[in-house]
Amino acid sequence: QVQLVESGGGLVQAGGSLRLSCVPSGRAFSHYAMAWFRQAPGKEREFVGFLRWSGGSTEYADSVKGRFTISRDSIKNNKIYLQMNNLKPEDTAVYYCAAQTVGATSWNIWGQGTQVTVSS
Repeated sequence: QVQLVESGGGLVQAGGSLRLSCVPSGRAFSHYAMAWFRQAPGKEREFVGFLRWSGGSTEYADSVKGRFTISRDSIKNNKIYLQMNNLKPEDTAVYYCAAQTVGATSWNIWGQGTQVTVSS
């Protein structure tokens, strides 16, 4: 069984920064990409950005473009980060890490989430 474990969430003032981490636990797996999503209270889960494992290219939602950056620790350990700068109160949400394994057609492995709260 593979799980993703997020960490690094917390309370920060508007304009501040946080870095989230996501690391797999359990058996090794091969994946096409890893991503971050978020869900604010009363809203649906939304896409934040993703990183293609082959090549390391990234794509982001317009709402975070220029402020958030996804990076990986190394190809071997499958650990990724979400660097969040210039945070805004509307970034407050539970942030989830996800992976799309090779052969899957959707994000099929998820973490439990980590809370990010941005105060004004």
